[in-house]
Amino acid sequence: MACCFMCGTGMKQNTENEGGSKVKIFSYREMRKATHDFSGANKIGEGGFGSVFRGKLKDGTIVAVKVLSASSRQGIREFVAELTAISDIVHENLVTLVGCCAEGSHRILVYNYLENNSLSYTLLGSGRSNIRFNWRARVKIAVGVARGLAYLHEEIRPPIIHRDIKASNILLDKDLTPKISDFGLARLLPPNATHVSTKVAGTIGYLAPEYAVRGQVTKKSDIYSFGVVLLEIVTGRCNHNSRLPHGDQFLLERTWTYYEQRKLEEIIDAEVGEDLNVEEACRFLKVGLLCAQDAMKLRPNMANIVLMLTGEKEVSMDRVTKPAVIGDPYLNGNNDQRPSNADTTTLRSFATTEPLTSSEANTEWSL
Repeated sequence: MACCFMCGTGMKQNTENEGGSKVKIFSYREMRKATHDFSGANKIGEGGFGSVFRGKLKDGTIVAVKVLSASSRQGIREFVAELTAISDIVHENLVTLVGCCAEGSHRILVYNYLENNSLSYTLLGSGRSNIRFNWRARVKIAVGVARGLAYLHEEIRPPIIHRDIKASNILLDKDLTPKISDFGLARLLPPNATHVSTKVAGTIGYLAPEYAVRGQVTKKSDIYSFGVVLLEIVTGRCNHNSRLPHGDQFLLERTWTYYEQRKLEEIIDAEVGEDLNVEEACRFLKVGLLCAQDAMKLRPNMANIVLMLTGEKEVSMDRVTKPAVIGDPYLNGNNDQRPSNADTTTLRSFATTEPLTSSEANTEWSL
């Protein structure tokens, strides 16, 4: 991969690899101007990697500008080379990287701006009244996210493990086509840093037990997180809500209770609309429960998940086990003192977290 760039002089060029893809290099001055000096009025999000701002380039293009919160472990050349590799990953359900800025300690990513913000904001948050999420729209979003994640897991070699699948990392374009953001960025952080910030509201509720407790990262930890997102899409509820009665606070637990009582249809979002397909919605909920099982080996892979969601593969619940839910200590401000031993952690399940298998350890790594 050959890269050329100039930094600190206000000049920019495109990096280009042998495949012909390009990453545009922006100066820090351009980024400040595009975002009105990173004005709070232009801030549109914040996640484990850093803050995101709406920006307007000098040609009028509207972009999303992500300012990385941790310094890159790499020099400028290596940083740009990594981003050039990421920019080669193109899929309908993945966010498109436009360019970057690498000056001094600044590391900034520039993405296409998506008009309908995130799934967290529009379906689950304060922006939910702006868009009508009928059943067809929810199917499109759920299947699209599954296909994007399946592409990262099954089509890329080596596979890319996202490590932070959650509703706020699912962005929506003007047609409500979902785009997964923040994929492939873990290699941009220092070796001792984690991009999964438990201080960010909601993040902990998506973490697989083996990841939250022991830091084990595999494709199956992404699949657990996807299962939680899938339940949120169908129910219109956040994964955890402390304002609800204790038994209703955890979406995974509540969904499991409805499943055991054979009343899954009762947890479907009442605002879905007249096009609701109850049978299909219940199938989606069952897939979500399969994904969120405590034992990693019991969770289906993303290729099969896509087939189950599209009705091309039967959803078998014969051996489904109760999901594990990260308990209250994680959600009440004690996240900075997260235990490293599973015995001291509140896991709201009777199951036992499975160890990482040798095959998983040898064949998977995350970008």
